[in-house]
Amino acid sequence: MNRIAIIGGGPGGLTLALILQRHGIDSVIYERESAESIRDRGGSLDLHKDSGQLALKEAGLLEAFHKIARYEGEDLLLVDKHGTVYRKEVDETGKEGDRPEIDRGDLCELLLHALDPQRIRFGYKFIEAIPLADGKHELHFENGHVDTVDLVVGADGAFSKLRPLLTDASVEYSGLSMVELNIEDAANRHPDLFSFNGRGSMIALSDNKGILAQVNGDGRIRVYLSFRADRDWVDTNGIPLDKPQVAKQAFLKLFDDWDEMLKNYIRYAEDKMVTRRIYMLPIGLTWESRIGITLLGDAAHLMSPFMGEGVNLAMLDASVLALSLVQNGDLEESIRSYEQKMFEYSSPMAEMSDDNLKLFFADTGASGVRDWFDQFEQGHQEED
Repeated sequence: MNRIAIIGGGPGGLTLALILQRHGIDSVIYERESAESIRDRGGSLDLHKDSGQLALKEAGLLEAFHKIARYEGEDLLLVDKHGTVYRKEVDETGKEGDRPEIDRGDLCELLLHALDPQRIRFGYKFIEAIPLADGKHELHFENGHVDTVDLVVGADGAFSKLRPLLTDASVEYSGLSMVELNIEDAANRHPDLFSFNGRGSMIALSDNKGILAQVNGDGRIRVYLSFRADRDWVDTNGIPLDKPQVAKQAFLKLFDDWDEMLKNYIRYAEDKMVTRRIYMLPIGLTWESRIGITLLGDAAHLMSPFMGEGVNLAMLDASVLALSLVQNGDLEESIRSYEQKMFEYSSPMAEMSDDNLKLFFADTGASGVRDWFDQFEQGHQEED
């Protein structure tokens, strides 16, 4: 039996290991962080019926997911800087939609709970993979551990250390930077803002920048101040994130002519602030298949978050790869079949994600996004 190693214990890596487990195929996940850390990472995710939920079905967890998913998280408010409403979606029917929300930590907990604990090793920081003559790879870790495997799967994210073994392509800065803020226990501590935001997401767009907010399962509102900016803006803007009150005043100046309620997303924020650059891989990236190694998720097709496809595609990749390994007796053919399918469905999504990033932060702002929603819905109605 082939020995399989997965680098990275995020949703994609966990899903792959779990589906393989269900089919009696052994694998081991090497995760650099602790179990507590991967349970705590990230905000709220919407899992799509034809990708993330499809993968959960293959993992035997779809019913368990439905029990904890937040369907109210699909609610949406779209406004401009004056607070003018361009679109408002509120589900008052109680019907289950196609894209329910779940916190990333809860999703990882769901997957971890079903996975044999022997199939994941925490605290193993991956250093490099050395190709061997027979298609195997020798894996080296910071703690001195060495493993030799028949297949290594890079589920190690945007800055994958396995990607250079397959392609010279590297991540590119998308032109967008963000500052992440958090407003704890929003419903009780800031009912005015919670009432304005609603139970799901709020998107405010004007002047090539935005305030993006989302209610998480733990009651916090996670906020992303978003800017079209040079790559070095994060380092050169002079805003001291280690002095939250000073930083808040600086951010309020950047949104000086925005509605007072929108500025409350800054005023009410807690002390912890994190800057993020949004990166992407070249759209349509492919590589020549090689025996013994492949990639999934952001390692394979990193894209901007403006289609909500990141975690969904990572989990779909995991499902397609796992089933390919189950159904094909030949390892080389399993990898080739998976990669051909993955390239076909991920490339259009990467292109749409990039188009949406440009649309969100174009001069048209909220009105342009409203028009996109209208056209998208019209297209679906014509298909039906």
